[in-house]
Amino acid sequence: MKLFDAHFHIIDDRFPLVENNGYLPPVFDTKSYTKSVENYGLIGGAIVSGSFQKFDQTYLIDALETLGDDFVGVANISKDMDVDLLNKLNDVGVVAVRFNVKRGGSEKIEELEKLSNQLFEQFGWHTELYIDSKDLKDLDNVLKLIPTFSIDHLGLSAEGLKDLYYYVEKGIKVKATGFGRIDFDPIPVMKTIHSINPEALLFGTDLPSTRANVPFSVKDIELVQQHFSEKDQEAIFYKNALKWYGREK
Repeated sequence: MKLFDAHFHIIDDRFPLVENNGYLPPVFDTKSYTKSVENYGLIGGAIVSGSFQKFDQTYLIDALETLGDDFVGVANISKDMDVDLLNKLNDVGVVAVRFNVKRGGSEKIEELEKLSNQLFEQFGWHTELYIDSKDLKDLDNVLKLIPTFSIDHLGLSAEGLKDLYYYVEKGIKVKATGFGRIDFDPIPVMKTIHSINPEALLFGTDLPSTRANVPFSVKDIELVQQHFSEKDQEAIFYKNALKWYGREK
């Protein structure tokens, strides 16, 4: 198989880390990551900034330079970030801004529309949301005004699936990640999403699975392999993500 890991974290204590709700994650550096995925046919991936990194970009620049051009960054961007730093992030492979509605550590949601549009116009970056899908309806007036976005961890809750499917119909992407974080069986939901838009699902390991009830394991990959055709697996495991993250060759 091939895998473009659409969602993982690098946690390197050589760079600033900030407690989030009393939680400070264990170290999981680039060496730890590459060791963890060595058997999965990795062809690239997306390093996602966590709440515990807030607006520090030094770790992300280092990780992207270490892992190379097949990897991209999803950064927590502040509304007043220096333009030189933004240009640097763009140069090293950052392609998206993250809004962590679930845990914080990113810019305030009130800045979503303005910052998303600014970064899209300036660099072509898209937006990624860590949000419970049941809260999507509260942001509908704003979400319709931003260019394009993805949602983490299948939207987290069964309660919000109707709203999640609505946005899939509108063309958003959904990360098939964090199976140990959700309150429903992932396969029927993934089947529905895939039937609405075969380019929507982006599989990721969510390593190192910080604060997840059940951490990622090879069983997550096997679950997808057992329920999707080989062609659909290719889309879910790497083709959709390569297109979303601009790494098609």
